[in-house]
Amino acid sequence: MTDVNDAGGTGKSGWTRALPLMAILLVGLVGAFTLRDVLSFEMLNTHREKLMAYRDAHYLGTVAAFMAIYVVIVGFSLPGATVATLTGGFLFGTFPGVVFNVGAATIGAVVIFLAARWGLGERLAARMDASQGRVKAIKQGIDDNQWSMLFLIRLVPLVPFFVANLVPALVGVRLWRFVVTTALGIIPGGLVYTSVGAGLGEVFARGETPDLGVIFEPKVLLPILALCALAALPMLIRAVRGREAL
Repeated sequence: MTDVNDAGGTGKSGWTRALPLMAILLVGLVGAFTLRDVLSFEMLNTHREKLMAYRDAHYLGTVAAFMAIYVVIVGFSLPGATVATLTGGFLFGTFPGVVFNVGAATIGAVVIFLAARWGLGERLAARMDASQGRVKAIKQGIDDNQWSMLFLIRLVPLVPFFVANLVPALVGVRLWRFVVTTALGIIPGGLVYTSVGAGLGEVFARGETPDLGVIFEPKVLLPILALCALAALPMLIRAVRGREAL
């Protein structure tokens, strides 16, 4: 016999399933106030010589520790993701630093995705599928253009990373699609910031701070926008064919 609470997704079972996402949101909220000054460029500048010395003495251990910290930062939406990305470039160079950055960011994104899908996404997607009218049409539109939309929310610099992790879970995106589009979609931005991080030594030596607005410079932004247009092309083609069919 089916438990009413389980079937409706309410009661103890519903709360239990929502606990991982609630924990992530709570830790992220606390971290926003307590870690703001810890994961900063100032702290990186202060401890850069110790970090480089430890890296030279324990390279693999540094890689493991760095990626673990990065996963926690992204997985719990803590402040300092940008600093972590630049740190990856600072410690390991543009390559393999970008590999470590993209790998850790993808794993952290999967943590949020799974927590959201387990707590809310599966039931919400099922309700959208079972609904009628405008809600069902929206869900169908998302399903028909999942690859394009997933790539777009990763490539567009203005979409917050947390939002890009959460929304796919709430509309029933499959895990493997989320992983592929996340890993590939964050490469352009990750490569830009990793390369900026690789030059942090000279920036710190001049007593300056890194220019994080570099991603909005035409020479960087235009290629990313071109990738966005390429990702949106299948949606445009479907829209044109749909109108012709009418």
